[in-house]
Amino acid sequence: MTTTTSKIKHNILFVCIHNSARSQMAEAFLNEYGGGALTAESAGLQAGKLNPYAIKVLQEAGIDISKKGTQEVFDLFKQGRLFQAVITVCDEASAEGCPIFPGVVRRLGWSFADPSTFKGTEEEILEQTRKVRDQIKEAVLAFIEEAKQMEYWVK
Repeated sequence: MTTTTSKIKHNILFVCIHNSARSQMAEAFLNEYGGGALTAESAGLQAGKLNPYAIKVLQEAGIDISKKGTQEVFDLFKQGRLFQAVITVCDEASAEGCPIFPGVVRRLGWSFADPSTFKGTEEEILEQTRKVRDQIKEAVLAFIEEAKQMEYWVK
């Protein structure tokens, strides 16, 4: 008797205020390192414009998001999209504005500084954005490792 192991896909949604930097970075890292079992999308409470510093620091990490658009979380909600986890990557007060998706297994909040608020020279802004990028990458990798430990998540 032969048994086949099927890979279960879990859809993860990352949400921030404008879908311009933090949620885009988290989506990119999860799709890069999630091994196909975890796939990500991102959205904002309002659609914004991609942050050029986020594009640059992700390119430095070998990921190109320059052609991506932004989208609103409420559009996904109205489409009836289902996610196994919704992770906010903005401050707690802003995260309160996120809709509750039906069927969501997990709702997490990760707080990261907003690159759109960074001030200074171009290099100073890039350095601050790199720090956020690295923090997000670390959180995503930890999330992936945790998911691997949860038998019902990643098989």
